[in-house]
Amino acid sequence: MQKIFSIKEKVLDQLNEEYGFEKLLPLERAHAKWEKKNPTGTDGEWAKAMVLEALSQLDESEPFWTFVAARIYLHHIYEVIGKMRNLDTQHVYNHFYEQVTQLTRHGLYDDRLLQTYSNGEIVELGLCLDAERDKLFTYIGLKTLMDRYVARNFDHSPAELPQERWMIIAMTLMQNETQDRLVKVKEAYWAMSNLYMTVATPTLSNAGKPHGQLSSCFIDTVDDSLQGIYDSNTDVATLSKYGGGIGIYMGKVRSRGSSIRGFKGASSGVLPWIKQLNNTAVSVDQLGQRQGAIAVYLDIWHKDILPFLDLKLNNGDERQRAHDIFTGVCLPDLFMEKVDARENWVLFDPHEIRSIKGYSLEDYFDETKGTGTFRKKYEECVNDTRLSREIVPAIDLMKRIMRSQLETGVPFMFYRDEVNRSNSNKHQGMIYSSNLCTEIMQNMSATVFESIAIEDDVIITRKKPGDFVVCNLSSINLGKAVPANVLERLIEIQVRMLDNVIDLNMIPVPQAERTNARYRGIGLGTFGWHHLLALNSIRWESDEAVVFADVLYEEIAYLTIQASMKLAQEKGSYPLFEGSDFHTGAYFENRGYTSSKWRDLRFEVAMNGMRNGYLMAVAPNSTTSIIAGSTASIDPIFQKSYSEEKKDYKIPVTVPDLNKETTWFYKSAYFIDQHWTLKQNAVRQRHVDQGISLNFYVQNSIKAKELLDLHMDAWKSGLKTTYYVRSTSIELLECESCSS
Repeated sequence: MQKIFSIKEKVLDQLNEEYGFEKLLPLERAHAKWEKKNPTGTDGEWAKAMVLEALSQLDESEPFWTFVAARIYLHHIYEVIGKMRNLDTQHVYNHFYEQVTQLTRHGLYDDRLLQTYSNGEIVELGLCLDAERDKLFTYIGLKTLMDRYVARNFDHSPAELPQERWMIIAMTLMQNETQDRLVKVKEAYWAMSNLYMTVATPTLSNAGKPHGQLSSCFIDTVDDSLQGIYDSNTDVATLSKYGGGIGIYMGKVRSRGSSIRGFKGASSGVLPWIKQLNNTAVSVDQLGQRQGAIAVYLDIWHKDILPFLDLKLNNGDERQRAHDIFTGVCLPDLFMEKVDARENWVLFDPHEIRSIKGYSLEDYFDETKGTGTFRKKYEECVNDTRLSREIVPAIDLMKRIMRSQLETGVPFMFYRDEVNRSNSNKHQGMIYSSNLCTEIMQNMSATVFESIAIEDDVIITRKKPGDFVVCNLSSINLGKAVPANVLERLIEIQVRMLDNVIDLNMIPVPQAERTNARYRGIGLGTFGWHHLLALNSIRWESDEAVVFADVLYEEIAYLTIQASMKLAQEKGSYPLFEGSDFHTGAYFENRGYTSSKWRDLRFEVAMNGMRNGYLMAVAPNSTTSIIAGSTASIDPIFQKSYSEEKKDYKIPVTVPDLNKETTWFYKSAYFIDQHWTLKQNAVRQRHVDQGISLNFYVQNSIKAKELLDLHMDAWKSGLKTTYYVRSTSIELLECESCSS
């Protein structure tokens, strides 16, 4: 008589077949013990107990246990959703059309999916769902996806399976394609389901759903007027409500003690307005999931810079503190030169400069290293006795920056001259600051209030829109895509997906929509760099790693530009292409792209245009790298094994593909010579037209001179920004808005 296996036994049998009985002996023992103690226990209770048992076995010597735990958890998911759909676990991915129809009827999917795709098309796409790809997830990756990103019923139970999430995203992003649409949907699904790439957190969470936008974060420039300040705060609150992280440049706002309407000493400066933004960040949640996230940037020559640098400190006058915002400081080359030379630095009021000199100092940069318009204008201001000023040793300012960084992790560093020199659209504007995660650099300008009037009993407000930057992000999983040799195929579909986000977004701030349409900026990034180095037996602190970074990112840059050029052939260039560095060829000259391959591409770009005015940006992407089972961004690992902690769980994790070969190439960030990280990013930055979210990892015992050397090295190496200074003594909030 044939034995009838229970569901639990079937799961264990499958695992034993894959990993071997000997390896799974602890799990078998735990199963037997649990069965004895819980004769009436449910499958869900069993799954929970066995997951905990598997995770308890997880360590550096046996990292496979994360996949065992994932497999048990996956089976439990299939059981739960199978019961909801009246299907057994083997057939939960069947009837995709019925699933889409039902979730649309219940208001969990946007009804545009059913309006756009025919029944037959959805059935065909459903046949592409590959349950085997669910086995690619680690436990923490699967749990993160299921807990936070799949569609959920109103009782918060999951209503969607992992492969369905990938397909719904693909269908959403490709819905407006007119040629070979289903082919493109399948390509996008292939890219995501194989974990070769991830989309930005808002896209991952909101695509196909009736609420929430798809872009990651935004950058606003605040006008120096009461109306402009309050309007900006309203825009920030609106975007935060829909899940966006915000970067704000406040360098145009007059300083404390400046005049208002000719009355000297009337201005309270930027700090009260920053405190107001702090309240907005706390009060307006991102989609009800997490506190709003806002980064404020200020120029190093602004008279309010000293109290600004102290905003997040835990001592001093609490009335002068704003603990919930993040700070960034905009640094010209000239300041860094004066730090190096131990010379004085002069602080000015931007309003006074505008009033007396007739120009805005922040509107200029040095066109070449060591000479340029900014330093000429700055010296003009220094020599003009009509301008009030404060004189501070430049090194003292840098000390204040570093003190804050070691205590709070911020301010971020924004090297404005280098940023603007490499701006491919400098013919149309200026870049004043970056975003919440320091990787986005696009033209910015303030929206200016013009008038308000009543017409036909309706209040009409007129504003001149500025460039309000929108960040559209996704990232290549280097640890999977490079070994699989799929970069060319992957980047072509990835750029198309990013470009489509621009047209699909319903951004509730009109000037942001306008800017998005004018530049069509995207940010194709990467993660899994340390993972890839380990797979290739390359040590972090080596010339080999530097050369590898240079070669790989040049190839990614080439393929990204090529993909955008092909899209321009098909759909047209971004409106401001003419006169850009892409159009003139300066983009290629400035980066030393002179090989025949690059010359051919340069010619094609000049002929066909570019679909996107900004192309590449390397985001922090800590959360989505966890889902994809790789290492975050271009950062080194913290530890080979650690615990991923959230408010409701603590899960053990090991670094990806850890074995007796790779273990020697996984070195903790806190024991790596950071100058090697800077060398890698210096060659990487040449190929990335926007920025790189680069953390410094330092011991809390680091000497001031050592940290100063790192900052000087970063600036001299041509980096555009540095992100957090992560000391062993502080905990920092991860930016999930830009996670991609």
